Amino acid sequence: MNLQEYKILFLVIVSVSALLVASPALQRLLVYPQTDFFTEMWLLGPEHKGENYPFNITRNENYNVFLGVGNHLGHCAYYVVQVKFRNLTQSAADSFNRTSSSLSSLYNITAVVADKETWEIPVVFSFDYAYNGNLSQVNFNRVMFNDVVLNLKGSSAAWDPQTNRFFGNLFFELWIYNDTNGIFQYHERYTDLKLNMTI
Repeated sequence: MNLQEYKILFLVIVSVSALLVASPALQRLLVYPQTDFFTEMWLLGPEHKGENYPFNITRNENYNVFLGVGNHLGHCAYYVVQVKFRNLTQSAADSFNRTSSSLSSLYNITAVVADKETWEIPVVFSFDYAYNGNLSQVNFNRVMFNDVVLNLKGSSAAWDPQTNRFFGNLFFELWIYNDTNGIFQYHERYTDLKLNMTI
């Protein structure tokens, strides 16, 4: 090899080494396009943690949780959270089929959330219910939801011998405004509280 070939080889080695050394610094300067656009939804327990959720419910007693939404869609979004309640025999949201419950919303919470921002509210709820004479069914009267009375008359839950409880399911479905169609569409997100109505 002559001197000219050594110079070229030396320049190639120095150039590659410089790129390897500089690459961590360049990564911090380069802005890569975001490819994962999504919305997150959560429910936290009374201590603002993912634990100690209300389960055994006593009539007319207040319970606290925190409901939140995080926007990572790349644009500002207009959301509606539909509050629903069901027993074991009624329609639930289905993650596998990506469908909402067919039950009517008891209450709607609206929020406009900027991109990369979160929105969260405290939720305080209590149930008013009564048992039938032979304690085989719970008849719901109402649920207090953040000081708003929501009518549950006509709704009931039968005793479930498999789980030994009167099952109630308070759940929150996320809907998003579609600018193109001018309507709210189910956003394939929901969270819920499974509840046992105690005597």
